[in-house]
Amino acid sequence: MRQQPSVLIVEDEPAIAELIAVNLRHNGFRPTWAMDSASAQRELDAVLPNVILLDWMLPGESGFSLIKRWRADPRTKAVPIIMLTARSDEMDRVAGLDAGADDYIAKPFSTKELLARIRAVLRRRAPEQIGGVVSVSDLSLDSATYRVSFRQQMLKLGPTEFKLLHYLMTHAERVHSRSQLLDKVWGDHVFIEERTVDVHVKRLREALGADAGQMIETVRGAGYRLTAQSARPVLSQLSA
Repeated sequence: MRQQPSVLIVEDEPAIAELIAVNLRHNGFRPTWAMDSASAQRELDAVLPNVILLDWMLPGESGFSLIKRWRADPRTKAVPIIMLTARSDEMDRVAGLDAGADDYIAKPFSTKELLARIRAVLRRRAPEQIGGVVSVSDLSLDSATYRVSFRQQMLKLGPTEFKLLHYLMTHAERVHSRSQLLDKVWGDHVFIEERTVDVHVKRLREALGADAGQMIETVRGAGYRLTAQSARPVLSQLSA
């Protein structure tokens, strides 16, 4: 029998947490509730859930601080996280997604929408967990260990840049519009502006460095493409 997906609810309002938990149980999930950062950390230390529903505003350490800490920890960095918060303007959504959230839901929300987004996050995360190593020219990405290297040199990428690079590398030599990248990397239910893609492409190029960064081409009027053709060759010194 297939095991029910587990969901850790990190929410300081008991009424909201109970409403979410009841709906999760009725739809085939196993919810666990933590009302603050300390109890959430204890739950994670005991067992990793399939998904975390994380409130932004918590007593003590905020959800925003928690997500950055969990994304920096190799043990928890791959656990899908959906932020639940009353902070609904675009800057807050972008900040939450940049910190490593897989999705961002503003309160109040419908339980049907929440369930749909949990299922969507689980679908998107499933291929990454078995993705293995992807290589394009001298650029290599390991989705199991979240490591990226170029010509044997390790590179440091943020969580969003990592997901963007993973998608571009697994679909190399194809041109992707900004709206397509938003759908495939951020999810078709995340409402942020297309210029967000430009910001993250710029950050990704900077993180990759001059040689690897130029592998991401801007195709005027169309979008972006990752190609092996733009990687500068390593110049070997000629012996006298």
